[in-house]
Parts: sequence; C-alpha cells; structure tokens
Amino acid sequence: VQLQASGGGLVQAGDSLRLSCAASGRTLTRYAMAWFRQAPGKERELVSAISRNATTTYYTDAVGGRFTISRDNVKNTVYLQMNSLKPEDTAVYYCAANGMSIATRRELYDYWGQGTLVTVSS
Repeated sequence: VQLQASGGGLVQAGDSLRLSCAASGRTLTRYAMAWFRQAPGKERELVSAISRNATTTYYTDAVGGRFTISRDNVKNTVYLQMNSLKPEDTAVYYCAANGMSIATRRELYDYWGQGTLVTVSS
C-alpha cells in the first residue's frame, strides 16, 4: 500500500488543522493505521492509532482530548483532526499502516507516508 499524507501547514497556537492520509494500491480495511510525528532532534513518536474497523483508538497523553483520529474506509483515507494546537506540536507528521492490529510500537508499522510538516507558532 502507498500512503500520501497532506494537510500540514503553518498555524498559530490555538488553531486547528486536519491531516489526511490517502492510501492507494490496497484497501485500507486491511490495516490498522497510525500517525507518528518527529520534531527536530527528537525520536519519531506515536501520536495516535486506530484499528481496522475504528472500534479502538489510541492517543499519546500529550494530545489526548485535542486530537481525534478517524478513518473512512470507503475513501481509503485516515484523518487526524488537531485542535488547540501548541508550539510543542510542531513536527513532521507521518501516517503509517500495520497489517496486523493496532499497535504502539513503531517497528510494527510496515508502510509509511512521506510526512507533512506542521508548524505551530506561539
């Protein structure tokens, strides 16, 4: 499966953005999906994940209550709605697919998109 992330940009603290991850090549129903992010000089970290049928979601503590992950298996797209953005959310955001089940470990994700940059100014 090929993944294409989009929707990043430059916003001010408190603003919202919605990231999209469009999949091609295979139906998204085969995969649990996740959003990771990598800030300059830091490790890539899991932000949120969603199971194949969207019944289970995961959020890292830093974004809980502000971000919402969702998926539209008809459109073959996964979304990350980001509200109340903070400067510490600044990072390149990557979507990833896992052919097994929802997971928090980066090494379990087999397919990665190219990343989209989110910059939050204070």
